[in-house]
Amino acid sequence: MGDVERVLIVGGGIAGLTLAVALHQRGFAAELVERDSAWQAEGAGLSVQPNGLRVLRRLGLDGAVTEAGCVVERWLFADEAGVTLCEIDLRDVWGAVGRCVGIARARLQEVSVAGARPVPCRLGTSIAAVEDQGSQVAVRFTDGSTGDYDLVVGADGIRSRVRDLAFGQVEPAFAGQISWRTLAPICLPGAPSIQFWLGDDCFFGLCSVGNDQTYGFANVSQGRRRDPLAGRLERLRERFAGFGETVQAFLAAVETDEQVHCSSIEWVEQDPWYKGRVVLIGDAAHASSPMMGQGGSLAMEDAWVLAELLRSEPAVDRALAAYVRRRAARVAWVQQQSRAVAQSFRASPQERNGVLRANGTVLFKDRYAPLAAEP
Repeated sequence: MGDVERVLIVGGGIAGLTLAVALHQRGFAAELVERDSAWQAEGAGLSVQPNGLRVLRRLGLDGAVTEAGCVVERWLFADEAGVTLCEIDLRDVWGAVGRCVGIARARLQEVSVAGARPVPCRLGTSIAAVEDQGSQVAVRFTDGSTGDYDLVVGADGIRSRVRDLAFGQVEPAFAGQISWRTLAPICLPGAPSIQFWLGDDCFFGLCSVGNDQTYGFANVSQGRRRDPLAGRLERLRERFAGFGETVQAFLAAVETDEQVHCSSIEWVEQDPWYKGRVVLIGDAAHASSPMMGQGGSLAMEDAWVLAELLRSEPAVDRALAAYVRRRAARVAWVQQQSRAVAQSFRASPQERNGVLRANGTVLFKDRYAPLAAEP
């Protein structure tokens, strides 16, 4: 365990809660603060891909996550009418690494919060100041309280307060895309699946998440703009009115504007990821576009690797340097491939669809193959 015992985790999302469980299981005195005053998962759904589920298996949470969602074994690409361009059997891609689970974010959060229950968590609290004093980090919280910690971990997302305070402000970069996300009380035809329906400079994604629900995520390449809440659902329906029956059935099952979350797709390429006794994980360090669906799984891997190295290395500086060595190339691969996918989606439908028909399965396997290795 070396010179780290007391750890402050800032942020109660996927990265922070996974780290809380991992540190507790290794005997650290972890503490977590979350700025929201209640547990509320942002977004709608996600796929916990096999490399992420491998982490949850080692933490003893995989069974509960699988039960709360559903196993997805098919990933397909289709044109906007719903004609399949290629279909991938995820068991062939991931092999013994494990399964892919589609799940509502709120259900994943419930499982993660239950797993982190032994760790003291304060809601409605964040940090106002950090001062690295060499052997400890002095922290002042937004509620006026203070504390000293051996390590502070910024797991507080793409607009990380920890990153701003410790490393200087970094403005996330706009990726040229707007995303709409929601859940609908509808099951996809056939076996549970992840589907990308590809149009011209846009796509509509669908992911089975169990409990008779489907997660939908629409993406349009365009300039940055705000989509007002009033009338948002109707505008989304109009934008994708030319898409096929399954997309129309999904949109018809959504009832209110408030169910549709909209945001710009943004990137963070922070360097370095640590400074003294302050370190970043998950989106705070390396937010990427969702084109590979790896954001949550990479955050889980970050948490697992950091906890493992803090336990095995004798000094915090060695642990944090090893953490970056272990994670940097893998994260860079996902970011590079996410850009490549986004670029391919911007090609003309005729060109893009032809490539997917001819080589889609091979390209998909090549893209995910490096992630089957241990993180």
